[in-house]
Amino acid sequence: MDKNALIQKLAKAACEKGGFNGTWLYAENGKIVSKGACGFRDAENRLPMEEDSIFEMASITKQFTATAVMLLVREGKLHLDDAFTKYFPEFPYPGVQIRHLLTHTSGIPDYDVEEWVAPILKEEKRIPPCSEVIRFVCESKDEPIGAPGEKYCYSDIGYTLLANAVEKASGVAFEEFLKKNVFQPAGMKDSCIRHTRRDGRPSDRFTRNMVLEEDKYIPSDVSEQTLGYVVGSDGLNGCDYLYTTIFDMLAWDRALREEKVLTLEEQKEMYTPCRLNNGEEYVDEDGDMYGFGWGITRDEKWGLIVGHSGGMPGLSTWFERFVDADRVLVKLNCREFADARAYAGFRDALEAIARDTEPEPIVSVEDIALQAPDKSKWESYCGKYEHKHTEDEDFVIDEIFLRDGDLWARAIIDGDETTFRLYPLGDNEFGRKRGFLKLTFGEGCLMYDDLTCKKL
Repeated sequence: MDKNALIQKLAKAACEKGGFNGTWLYAENGKIVSKGACGFRDAENRLPMEEDSIFEMASITKQFTATAVMLLVREGKLHLDDAFTKYFPEFPYPGVQIRHLLTHTSGIPDYDVEEWVAPILKEEKRIPPCSEVIRFVCESKDEPIGAPGEKYCYSDIGYTLLANAVEKASGVAFEEFLKKNVFQPAGMKDSCIRHTRRDGRPSDRFTRNMVLEEDKYIPSDVSEQTLGYVVGSDGLNGCDYLYTTIFDMLAWDRALREEKVLTLEEQKEMYTPCRLNNGEEYVDEDGDMYGFGWGITRDEKWGLIVGHSGGMPGLSTWFERFVDADRVLVKLNCREFADARAYAGFRDALEAIARDTEPEPIVSVEDIALQAPDKSKWESYCGKYEHKHTEDEDFVIDEIFLRDGDLWARAIIDGDETTFRLYPLGDNEFGRKRGFLKLTFGEGCLMYDDLTCKKL
């Protein structure tokens, strides 16, 4: 298998089909097997993507926050079993330890960051700093979702609290602490904690996250649908705002292997799956676990694999380390995908190649749609449908209609109305570009997500 040629071909196909716009790197034993860039780093398609383009990393930042904590533990300035109230006595959830925040087992409420920051941005015309998280949590007076250590619940707020603890224990600004103690020793020359919406983008090497609205890409910090969250949360730390490149992430992998920042013993502790109060390791529905800022997989063939994803409107990132097999995969994408199948196909293909398996070709919904469908029943599908939605997803199909000979759907997603074209996958089955939703029409009804909705 010529892995480089294969990845180059797959990346080009994913880019052409609307599934990828960014950079990638794959390495084995510290040597780059494949690297590259596709697409553009701006919304106007004037600045081509470069291999050294700098991306926001979103939640991949969490492993660096956890690293900062471990360095302070080494110095005796923090302890994993310290109560968070030791550093912030006003914190309203007693018993929550540093360890709980690292592993998302604190039991603090599942706060929606947008509900906090967006009103401040709109009404006060400012971006709240990370230090205000403590006050927000205190003033919210929300009930905990469980006792500390009782259950796992992924929490961005938890990691912003950790960033505050790092500053309190070290006496140094979070940005400076990581620069001096992590990025510089690791040789991550282009890496920094940066707040580009608050402080500006220092160069056009910094990519701009872009969302797709009515077939046009616009920056996520301009879109009325996303700017409240994207701009409003830009003062936070700990859960996001590492900016870096694919090459610096490879340097990070080598620095970990060579113990330039953390010892192997400290890393081992970070890669240890969290245990709940009942003594059991937390394992998600895919069989994955969580340590200190790292997702953890134990693979029968490849051994220990650790990694993390990151996501913001218009941004998706992935970093994965095969600890035992010494392989590294980095994929950075700064445009909302136009086709979900092409996006997922490229992700799955990279994962296959990293495991020495032949990948599937990249396909879009247009590739699998019927080329000459029977449209005789399509008009009968049109009309309003009753609203039903699953408990964990606020998505309802409101209306089906014809437009220029094609079938379209009007849906309500998280309270916002959107329309999308339906692509025929069978006689009465349809799919959409920006998701894997399959709609099946029956006699006077529409079925999707295990729901049956009657035509009104």
